[in-house]
Amino acid sequence: MATMAASLRMKTPIQSPTTKTHRANFSPRQSSSMISYKQKPIRRISCALIEPDGGKLVELVVPESQRDVKKREAMDLPKIKLSRIDLEWVHVLSEGWASPLTGFMRESEFLQTLHFNSLRLGDGSVVNMSLPIVLDIDDSQKNRISGSTSVALLDSSDNPVAVLNNIEIYKHNKEERIARTWGTTAPGLPYVEEAITGAGDWLIGGDLEVIQPIKYHDGLDCYRLSPSQLRAEFEKRNADAVFAFQLRNPVHNGHALLMTDTRRRLLEMGYKNPVLLLHPLGGFTKADDVPLSWRMKQHQKVLEDGVLDPENTVVSIFPSPMHYAGPTEVQWHAKARINAGANFYIVGRDPAGMGHPVEKRDLYDADHGKKVLSMAPGLERLNILPFRWPHTTRHSRKWNSLIPPELRISSSFRVPRCGHLQRTGKTHQMDSCALVVGKCWLNTMIVWLQTTLVGSLNPSLLESLTYTNGSVLEA
Repeated sequence: MATMAASLRMKTPIQSPTTKTHRANFSPRQSSSMISYKQKPIRRISCALIEPDGGKLVELVVPESQRDVKKREAMDLPKIKLSRIDLEWVHVLSEGWASPLTGFMRESEFLQTLHFNSLRLGDGSVVNMSLPIVLDIDDSQKNRISGSTSVALLDSSDNPVAVLNNIEIYKHNKEERIARTWGTTAPGLPYVEEAITGAGDWLIGGDLEVIQPIKYHDGLDCYRLSPSQLRAEFEKRNADAVFAFQLRNPVHNGHALLMTDTRRRLLEMGYKNPVLLLHPLGGFTKADDVPLSWRMKQHQKVLEDGVLDPENTVVSIFPSPMHYAGPTEVQWHAKARINAGANFYIVGRDPAGMGHPVEKRDLYDADHGKKVLSMAPGLERLNILPFRWPHTTRHSRKWNSLIPPELRISSSFRVPRCGHLQRTGKTHQMDSCALVVGKCWLNTMIVWLQTTLVGSLNPSLLESLTYTNGSVLEA
């Protein structure tokens, strides 16, 4: 957890309409400058929900009346079979998370992303774009496509998913892409091993027409709300501020306290109905992250048990794959939430980071993510909310308050990397200080441990967990 204590910096104030009572809902279905440690008083000014990048959400799913025609058209085109990660990117593009992109990147967009972390639009304005969203092909596919201006994209069952029009094929320099995205070419980067090392030597870009909304049929599709659906939900709730929090692990007590404290601070600023977008990442993650299905069970329990207020919390799945690219990737996470209507973004310690794949250290400086967000081109409209330090005592084993780093005392605990399991010999052990939200964690994670670690789990581990005062405590 970051040790920076900073007050909210207001960049994009929005209007404060009359507050209404809403049905509880666990949603199923910028010139930039450094964050200042000494902030001037904030003055509220009214305006509407933050606009998407480029001024308009780019939604690429064809109208239902045209889908049969588009399917027949796709069957007569050269075909490219998509991987699971490719399909996740089609999903991202189709709903407008990457607005104003209209499809997989052409070379000019790819180069701007790699070298500038931004795209310059036709009117001269700049939007943030820190991760390449590209589709690779190999030599044989390139030869089959030769002379065509459009290609069909198929899923793993050979069903047509989309048509890519006005295509452009260009060289895929993998080493440059990896070095500029991750800042290292060390072996063992999860996304690189999954999606780049064995990829083709060419990239194909173009304008995307998605035949129908992307579904995964995993029981979680009802939780995957698009940016337009989220905006409609925020308007329905009369939200006058939207603060987004991304996570790829279960909610722990530190998270819960920080989210509730953020809402309190927004209310003190004069907002009447700030709404939390709790937005777990739902695309590719590395093998030792807690699976999405279990995370969603725990997030639902967080609302059912009243840890977060369902009246002012929307929980939905963000469909993007995870790169673990630190300060580069956290810009993408923030930019995508602008398109969903968020004008505040909570950022914590080492966002989108991971341990170095070779050396025994973190791959990125823990504070660089929040610093980069405050300076990133195209994110000037977004208000960055750095984590403040959650404090606990050895007696209560529970987060009690938020204190600035200069007042940290020796009895404070480091915020745990909850969800991470360490392998010790033939057993698995949870990180020390695994203070997590009571029944929410207990009811889901014990079952997950039992079902996924059978044969390698130390039998005494589950027995050592104690439920006390709403917290699951390490023995």
